[in-house]
Amino acid sequence: MEIRCMTIADYDQVHMLWTHTPGMGLNQLDDSREGIEKYLKRNQGTCFVAEENGRIIGGILSGHDGRRGFIYHTAVLEAYRKQGIGKKLVEEAMNALEKEGIHKVALVAFKQNQAGNDFWEEIGFEERRDLVYRNKVIHESQAINTL
Repeated sequence: MEIRCMTIADYDQVHMLWTHTPGMGLNQLDDSREGIEKYLKRNQGTCFVAEENGRIIGGILSGHDGRRGFIYHTAVLEAYRKQGIGKKLVEEAMNALEKEGIHKVALVAFKQNQAGNDFWEEIGFEERRDLVYRNKVIHESQAINTL
């Protein structure tokens, strides 16, 4: 298994991984090929895939705004879970963000995504109960699809 930087050439396999991961929320615009290509260009060297024999088995999007790091769409194929792949992807992302001068990372997980929340808790991400996450859609076509 190899962990390497994600490229837009990985999109089809990564998108398939996301759509087959229960609890993952996807958005028609931001998670389209064009949306992910834009994200990868803006966040070069901070997004990763885990690959085995030419097949993508895991992926993570991470980036920053110059002040805080953010993690999105972390997933590992079910058959490959509990082998440390997700943790390695997070470590790669955290190391890449640290090299860019970022010292704190945040993420959002759906409350009903128990497997995802258990994973984040297990690797040391704490739930913030003192915050209220707010969201406003700019374009109605960006409706969130959850699986």
